[in-house]
Amino acid sequence: MMEFRTNSVADTVELGRKLGSMLQKGDNVCLFGDLGTGKTAFTSGIAKGLGISGYITSPTFTIVNEYEGRLPLYHFDVYRIGDADEMIDTGYYEYIDGDGVTVIEWADLIREILPSERIEVCIKKDDHEGSDSRMIIISFIGGRTAEYERRLADESACG
Repeated sequence: MMEFRTNSVADTVELGRKLGSMLQKGDNVCLFGDLGTGKTAFTSGIAKGLGISGYITSPTFTIVNEYEGRLPLYHFDVYRIGDADEMIDTGYYEYIDGDGVTVIEWADLIREILPSERIEVCIKKDDHEGSDSRMIIISFIGGRTAEYERRLADESACG
């Protein structure tokens, strides 16, 4: 588990970019956090790290947006999903086992079907530090993602 403090939206995007630059085919990033904490900003950074230059929007009503980069990005927002069965009906397993990277906003709503190998990112507002300050906790679950933790620590230490 790694903890980061970001002090602006740009900082949050940059941390996402660092993570996104490491991600490989089949990686799954699960985002947790209240409304307005920066989940979509972090996803924008992941997209930048995957070489995607377009504008990233939260797929609140479409459930999933697809973007093309060095790897495809499958961006889920499950806020409006009623239950895990409804999520499965979206083709969920084809995405998480597919050729790209999957990012799931509001992952806590489908916890029972999250992949066993995943990266969990919890974003919380840090009201004591300012309106754009965030505490971001990244957990690497499963052996597949263990190398990313070391690489992210090395890259963050260098600036």
